Amino acid sequence: MLMKTCTKCGATVENEAKICCNCGNVFPEKRPFSKAGVAGFICSLSAVALVPTILISYFFIIVIFDLYNLNTFFMLLGAVSCLAAFVCCILGFFFSLNGVKDSRKNNLRGQGMASTGLVLSSVLGGICLTCVAMLVAQAVLLGALLGTLLNSPSSSGSSSSSSRSSYSDWEYERRLTETTTYTEETWSEETTTEKWTITYGTGPEKIDLWSFTDEIPKMVGEYIDLHPEFGEKYTVECTIIATDGGAYQRALDNALAAGGDTAPDIYSAEAAFILKYSKGEMSQFASTYKDLGIDVDKKIKEADIAKYSVDIGTRDGKVVALGYEGTGSVMIYNAEVAKDVFGTDDPAEIEKIVGAGSGNWDKFFKAAEQIKEKGYVAVSGPSDLWNGCEKSADTPWVVDGELKIDPKREKYIDIAKTIADNGYSNGAQQWSEPWYTDMKGEGEHKVFAFFGPMWLIQYVMIGNSGYWPGKGEGTFGQWRVCAPPVGFFWGGTWLLANKDTDQKEGVAELIEWITLDTSETGLQYLWANGIVDWDNDPSTTTSKDTVTSAVVMAKSDGSLDFCGGQNVYPAFIAGNKYASAKAMTQYDEHINGYWTDCVEKYVDGTYSREEAIEEFKKLVMDNITF
Repeated sequence: MLMKTCTKCGATVENEAKICCNCGNVFPEKRPFSKAGVAGFICSLSAVALVPTILISYFFIIVIFDLYNLNTFFMLLGAVSCLAAFVCCILGFFFSLNGVKDSRKNNLRGQGMASTGLVLSSVLGGICLTCVAMLVAQAVLLGALLGTLLNSPSSSGSSSSSSRSSYSDWEYERRLTETTTYTEETWSEETTTEKWTITYGTGPEKIDLWSFTDEIPKMVGEYIDLHPEFGEKYTVECTIIATDGGAYQRALDNALAAGGDTAPDIYSAEAAFILKYSKGEMSQFASTYKDLGIDVDKKIKEADIAKYSVDIGTRDGKVVALGYEGTGSVMIYNAEVAKDVFGTDDPAEIEKIVGAGSGNWDKFFKAAEQIKEKGYVAVSGPSDLWNGCEKSADTPWVVDGELKIDPKREKYIDIAKTIADNGYSNGAQQWSEPWYTDMKGEGEHKVFAFFGPMWLIQYVMIGNSGYWPGKGEGTFGQWRVCAPPVGFFWGGTWLLANKDTDQKEGVAELIEWITLDTSETGLQYLWANGIVDWDNDPSTTTSKDTVTSAVVMAKSDGSLDFCGGQNVYPAFIAGNKYASAKAMTQYDEHINGYWTDCVEKYVDGTYSREEAIEEFKKLVMDNITF
């Protein structure tokens, strides 16, 4: 006969008995679980569930160290997860401990569950406490690094030494609430801009330089590192104002118009608005390079400076601005696709297949049909060909105050439609997530080619190729470059000097070193070989970039791992030569936007071809005054 023991008096009774015959204790149908034990086990499991989040956070912090963006986010995520897990462990420990005692004392179920919770909470609690301590330490380190970067003071009474590793000859100041007011004809706007000032050198003579990024100011610092005597003679104060909302242009226009000490001696302009300052309404403030004492025509010829860069900076036959970064573009093609489709990935052979330098897209579209037959697409989207169509035009958008549609720009409406109707692309737009996905080779169909300058490779494609250092994932290493069917440039920055500057000698020395010096200590050579060192730290030298001088690129190392070790500079030299600026106007940025928007609506069926063109004309006439 089966027997059981009364939990109240200890008497032995029959297993079927519902009441103890000795003390009257009522036997439950089933022994209940210890509530404390269950609670402790659940809390411990919650701590365990947070472990993946903690591990992921640490993975990104350690493997992908991004000082300003991801690292801060994942440190915060890791800290919150650790703290939450630690709280769960504390609760789990106390509940589980009570659960063990309760189950033993009252013969309740769940003793094993409570014991498990006790072990888990004890072990994980210690780990979490250690992790929190490590995150706090790393946060302190990050704060120290940021403090060093943002608050590096100049040393009072510093010597003439130009070493920026100790920040002894320059000061860095950030002004966040500089308010400027600008009035133009019938409108006025008050804006709050972010203004940065960097000062290099300690000399008695002052040069004011204005820019919209810290790129050119850092070049000045590099020059003083190489030529400390310049820093002993001059103090170069660099003002940086972002282009957001047109803030830089408004501030620069005000300063140039005011003149005197307010106006900069040197200023920069990017491709989107350079014509305003080199040929347009603000060009009267720019000095010719010849007036600065630069033998510009001779040096342009000796350096073989890209013609498009010279044309953009020429006013009435005289050079007033030159760029330094070569933005002539190439065709960036996938070698694996090329081999599968054409049986070769040799750049010289691919150039023949796509009609490199022909000035038209005829051969490229014949190749696109072959690419499609193999299950690939020629381009990510129709917009990849727009820059070539736009920059190869022979006639500007505006001629004698009238809107003109050059045949090469008008042809883009048919090119875009052909690409869409024939399935030659994945339909992605530039700067969209699908565009980036295609760079990684994970779009609907693998893409054969992208078109663009070196900066597209270095600052967009490499980061979106799926590459992890040393692992070779994604499409990294699969790409090659060759001259494009239609030449164009995309972007760039030009340097100008104020005609009223009283520091012509110093201004000329800086501008000539940045834009025309072809020596191995000139900016362009350092830039092309990836050895510009902003802060005397070898780990922070610049990436290789193309320059405007063909002479410099011809003697530089243009090999890129991203392109399988190919020397890409011969293709970019050709890209610079094919690029043209003859059809540019200061209105292009807005007009281009209206045209591409209307083309997209034609492609998706919203407009007919004629309706798209008429809508484009209406948008331009209604919104832009020539």
